[in-house]
Amino acid sequence: MNPAATQFAQLAHGLAAMGVELPPARREKLLAYLALLYKWNRRYRLTAIGEDEAVARHLLDSLSILPFVPDGRLLDVGSGGGAPGIPLAIARPDLPVTLLDGNSKKAAFLRQAAIELELAKVSVHGGRVEQYHPASGFSAIVARAFAELADFAALSKHLLDADGVWLAMKGVRSGDEIARLPGGVRVEAAHRLEVPGIDGERHLVVMRLE
Repeated sequence: MNPAATQFAQLAHGLAAMGVELPPARREKLLAYLALLYKWNRRYRLTAIGEDEAVARHLLDSLSILPFVPDGRLLDVGSGGGAPGIPLAIARPDLPVTLLDGNSKKAAFLRQAAIELELAKVSVHGGRVEQYHPASGFSAIVARAFAELADFAALSKHLLDADGVWLAMKGVRSGDEIARLPGGVRVEAAHRLEVPGIDGERHLVVMRLE
């Protein structure tokens, strides 16, 4: 089986295992995103994840939080190579997604990906999260391996709508991190995520303003 067919089979199997239904066009666009990511990765270090793990660690891991993403504007902080923001935008083309990264080369890739993948509701901001001051806030702010929960909340608090949620994608659920959260921030839930192809623990910590 050639690499493209292998990835298509991995994606189909993973989506079925997670109960996520996507039409063929969106599945093809997810794989087109991976192809673009690794094309750029040969010149710029966008990801350290090997291509053999890409479907699980970039696509399925990102899409595992779909049930917890509310309607409204989504901000992906420290988007890097585009996960989870780009896979979520492909799966939910109705969702306005802003990708934020302080690295200029990564931001350039994100802009190019949004153009080439025709993601009309995706925008990109190159800069530090604490210096980002858009005209309106976000219904959800997501981050994957960005920072400790306390730092994530503190740095992005000014960007969250009053009734919005933080979605922090983590490995092992850390009670110590939760204990260090600042006042005014509460954990609403910590969901164990089952991601096909990933053996280690994955959790989603959902936080809100008190």
